[in-house]
Amino acid sequence: MQKFSSKFKATVSAVAVLAVLFGVYGFRKLQALAADPDGEKNCRTANSEDQGKTDLEKIKAIAPLQGVRWSQLGGAINDASCLNKTEIYGIVEVRSVDDIAKTLTFARDNKLSVTTAGVRHSMGGQAFRKGGIVLDMRTFNRIVLNEVSRSVTVQPGATWHDIQNALHPRFAVRAMQSTDIFTVGGSISVNAHGMDHQAGALAKSIKSMKVMLADGSVKTASPTENKELFDLVVGGYGLFGVIVEAELDIADNLVYQTGRRVLDYKEFPALFAGEIDKDMKVGLMYGHLSTAPSSFLKEMLLYTYTTVDGGDFKRRPLGEVSGVKLRRLTVNLSKQGPLFQEMKWFSEKHIEHRIENCTVTRAQAIGSAEACLVNRNDPMHDSVPYLRNALPDDTDILHEYFIPRSQFVAFVDGLRRIMIDNKTNLLNASVRVVHREENFLTYSPEPAFSLVLYINQATDDEGNRQMKRTTEQLIDLTIAHKGRFFLPYQLYYSREQLQRSYPQIDAFFAAKRKYDPDGLFTNTFYQKYGV
Repeated sequence: MQKFSSKFKATVSAVAVLAVLFGVYGFRKLQALAADPDGEKNCRTANSEDQGKTDLEKIKAIAPLQGVRWSQLGGAINDASCLNKTEIYGIVEVRSVDDIAKTLTFARDNKLSVTTAGVRHSMGGQAFRKGGIVLDMRTFNRIVLNEVSRSVTVQPGATWHDIQNALHPRFAVRAMQSTDIFTVGGSISVNAHGMDHQAGALAKSIKSMKVMLADGSVKTASPTENKELFDLVVGGYGLFGVIVEAELDIADNLVYQTGRRVLDYKEFPALFAGEIDKDMKVGLMYGHLSTAPSSFLKEMLLYTYTTVDGGDFKRRPLGEVSGVKLRRLTVNLSKQGPLFQEMKWFSEKHIEHRIENCTVTRAQAIGSAEACLVNRNDPMHDSVPYLRNALPDDTDILHEYFIPRSQFVAFVDGLRRIMIDNKTNLLNASVRVVHREENFLTYSPEPAFSLVLYINQATDDEGNRQMKRTTEQLIDLTIAHKGRFFLPYQLYYSREQLQRSYPQIDAFFAAKRKYDPDGLFTNTFYQKYGV
């Protein structure tokens, strides 16, 4: 009855809020803010940077390779930011290792560059280059569960969403992002991390990989075999070869009791060190910092998932996200000004947890409060359809900064100043935990807290200038606090900033030239900073 009462109160609150919104905005405006997208956004004309360095007309005259499936010849490609529209030679829809090998040979013979792409959520040109061939890996996606060895063998185009469906209900992913839309190949290429603060980033759960190099040979790379190549490919942004297969450790699909608390951001480092990090039963965790003006980046919601003992559980099948339009409306309203930013934070603090889905029941205690539980797969089984929208003149941009744990409070104070000074529309600020990572281009040479920022910007020239200014200041702030910024995002940083944040970058580019002397694997990021 208590759970029903909470849900009833939350529903009444939501209805009251909607009534106010109808009065302020009217039906048509709210309908536009909640509307499904009608395709990929097209925010600006083709990128003109370095236009003279690539003879596109000569490239377009090259006869296409036969025997592979071209999903596109000529034209342009973009990424999830919709700000990087770039003309390319074409896109090959990969279905086999042979497709990859034949495409690499064709590219070498015709002096074309090659990149690999999944869902293209990297926003710094890692998935394409002007005039190049893009290998679309999404149809190269076989998944094989190995129950005896407790691992899963996947092709790089497999998404975490599909892997979770293949593992459920007995097993779960060990390390992945907090949402499941990404491909394994893309996740390995950025060494993604997520909610499991014990598992660390993806690198630690990779048992081995098969990688096709620029000369067409296939090498096995693991923490013990061809380790140099392994450390370069993980977090190597596709510059060293094409991942054709990966074997990943998996975890038990444990049952968790959800927990949440509101705290001052200054309390978090000590709370993590003194309590959460020492409690092995806390399997997943993340934090949200307030984006409401009254408590901007000062108040924090900490979410935890704590293991529940026992085996007498009934797990439901994994479901898809519900209430997409309402969720999208909430996100898009928060772009409209302070009132709605306050409402969004109020909803997260006081309403959302009262209507959470309880996907697991204990067979002998179905009627008790203890029966409201979730399994490990549930929190990460989110394809975030509500973040896609039909708004024509804005886009939402990701940033991520890795800050030594002792510097967290000072960094957040600096972050707050930069956001306010630049009038930045910050939609979400998440806090996660990363360990020391040993891949070559590591973003975490020591244990750190990760701050993931989701920022709304206008797609006009002024919006881009403002984002560039904000990004440069945030990177300087990060460097001042001995942190590092994540590289899959917009290329607004200077070569000097890259060098200061990643002192190993020149050695990384030298290793790239060793493995790929002719520069077959060349993307926009490498073209700007590595050539």
